[in-house]
Amino acid sequence: MPRETLLEPDSGGAPVAGSPPDRPILVLGATGYIGARLVHRLVESGHSVRAAGRSLDRLRSRPFSTLPRVSLAVADALDPESISAACSGCGAAYYLVHSMDSGQTRFAEADRDAARNFATAAAAAGLSQIAYLGGLGEDDGGLSEHLRSRAEVGDILREGAVPVTWLRAAMVVGSGSGSFEILRYLVDRLPVMVTPRWLDTEVQPVAIGNVLDCLAGVLGRPFAAGRTFDVGGAEVTTYRKLMAIYADEAGLPRRLILPVPILSPRLSSYWIDIVTPIHASLAQPLAQGLRNRVVCHDNRIAEFVGTRMLDCRMAIRAAIRSTALPNDEPGTPLPEADPWPGDPPWAGGTLFVDRHTITVGASAEAVWRPVVRIGGDAGWYHADAMWRLRGLLDRMAGGIGMRRGRRDPDALVAGDALDFWRVEAVEPGRRLLLRAEMTMPGCATFEIRLNRGGEGVTEVLLETRFAPRGIIGIIYWKLVNPFHHFVFPGLLREIARRSGGAVLSGP
Repeated sequence: MPRETLLEPDSGGAPVAGSPPDRPILVLGATGYIGARLVHRLVESGHSVRAAGRSLDRLRSRPFSTLPRVSLAVADALDPESISAACSGCGAAYYLVHSMDSGQTRFAEADRDAARNFATAAAAAGLSQIAYLGGLGEDDGGLSEHLRSRAEVGDILREGAVPVTWLRAAMVVGSGSGSFEILRYLVDRLPVMVTPRWLDTEVQPVAIGNVLDCLAGVLGRPFAAGRTFDVGGAEVTTYRKLMAIYADEAGLPRRLILPVPILSPRLSSYWIDIVTPIHASLAQPLAQGLRNRVVCHDNRIAEFVGTRMLDCRMAIRAAIRSTALPNDEPGTPLPEADPWPGDPPWAGGTLFVDRHTITVGASAEAVWRPVVRIGGDAGWYHADAMWRLRGLLDRMAGGIGMRRGRRDPDALVAGDALDFWRVEAVEPGRRLLLRAEMTMPGCATFEIRLNRGGEGVTEVLLETRFAPRGIIGIIYWKLVNPFHHFVFPGLLREIARRSGGAVLSGP
């Protein structure tokens, strides 16, 4: 693949000639990990966006589907007619498509066909710019099939009539990134790992936020037209060191890594398929790329677009913030390094969720009264001896136990201590969210939601979420979860009784 010398950046951010500012920006591959987050970035910058993907249901599952200035378009890059329709009327486009999924066995051929279709449609629609995100890697004959395919796509797009801005990124660090999630699950679940020798290959990981900075920063910029940029983080490291940093940031003991010469990428992918929830069809091309050195030759893109690249530790720290805290409230900002609605179920690492519901013949106001008075001197309404035993065990382990009680017997506000919980959110008549502060190998939350039904009917949802820390955390959940199925239904029945309403269904 030919290399190019970067031009110095221009002084302004004026749109490329021929790109009217009122025309929407097409994001093809909007349902993907990076595409979904990029749509939000572009809308925040004031752009109108046409978010395109193969499935309308998947488009609607993404948070951007309800944003103003976003229109949805069903388009398959292997279907020329749908791609032409998606491009029509747009000013510029992001091409974030690849065929590396569980249903595509010949992804390199599919990628080539898709790129040709898009280059043709983009030219016919008169687009002013295509921004394409590919992968780093030296084309020295040993490039993995996945990385070689990404390079071929860039070459095909550049053969078209529309100027292409080609960003070549290393491993992206963030919850939902396939390569990062593989690393996360391996370190989380395996105190001892047998790994290929090429675990010591050099790599320059980049935080998802920095990737979005660069993608958004080249849109409509004259200096970016027809150029190729390398996108990497603030330091060069190895996968072995990344695993050590992850373990440290996740509060896990240092993992014992035993490199062996015989573990091929195919065997590695099958091992990943067994140990992690990531399917071998995705793991295999990613594992093959581990043997390729992926380091930037020229990292000035950060200076050109005005962003500060994070180092590996900072990027990993942002990506492993607790996933136990729910982040699905309307209007709640979505950190780009966190899991998002519509991401694969394995995004964000292991998360255990336990839900119980009951429907009560009482108003939400009546049901809220016992909810907001829970804990402290009032106790936990059901199996209180088991709650006190948990508090005693916590104190024996050096924790706080249940001795803190609560500040006010009738009211709670965010930030209050509540026995061995901390109040994260209170919405009177609707929601109480607690975060565990007891000693445990992971992070846990306890949430009660009230959903108003018909007149004088309220559904009560009790949900516990637990993000385990390492294999010990997984074992801990397996041991305590059976007790939840006794304690929590009884707690819901007591809430119903104390509200004065009859139990209409559940728990």
